Amino acid sequence: MGLRLQQPDSRSRLMVSGQKIRNQGAQLRKHIDATLGSGNLREAVRLPPGEDFNEWLAVNTVDFFNQVNLLYGTLTEFCTPENCPTMTAGPKYEYRWADGVQIKKPIEVSAPKYVEYLMDWIEAQLDDESIFPQKLGAPFPPNFRDVVKTIFKRLFRVYAHIYHSHFQKIVSLKEEAHLNTCFKHFILFTYKQYHQIMVFLMMDKAGQVEVVSCGVTMEIKVKV
Repeated sequence: MGLRLQQPDSRSRLMVSGQKIRNQGAQLRKHIDATLGSGNLREAVRLPPGEDFNEWLAVNTVDFFNQVNLLYGTLTEFCTPENCPTMTAGPKYEYRWADGVQIKKPIEVSAPKYVEYLMDWIEAQLDDESIFPQKLGAPFPPNFRDVVKTIFKRLFRVYAHIYHSHFQKIVSLKEEAHLNTCFKHFILFTYKQYHQIMVFLMMDKAGQVEVVSCGVTMEIKVKV
């Protein structure tokens, strides 16, 4: 189950990796901590030799969920329905919510409501043992990588919104270095796994990611 962090409006939650992954995942967790601690992000996104790819995806999915939760949790005082009445990343990108079950037709919602819907939905996926099995030896479902792809795509939208609508606030909070590191880690990982899970987000054939930031287009060249 998720543990809720006491952020400004108590909406953030944190998934404890040890509760969401199996024994093999614990070893992968140590590998991620070690490689991230070294500052080598490119090494951190590489599948360790001999490890199961789905396990690797599962462990990193939990981590990216946690990272976005913590980052957005610092902005809940400023990302309000009044300040962000729609979930956007500039005039060209508006994100509407649908989960295919309770809300089948995409609806326009405020940015905080979209993030609330999204985090609840991801938490439900992580808690569903038929999708993220916790028992040793239990197989991942055939659609596992498609579920992960959707989670990554939607987490990317939160990053896009933060960069476009709240980057100056991030700077004032002196969190821009942490945000940029988390985002770079996220992009490097999704790009590195491209051939397996086809996650390109807003990436073009030249390997560039377009992120609308502070009213201008920022291009991040990713080389792995």
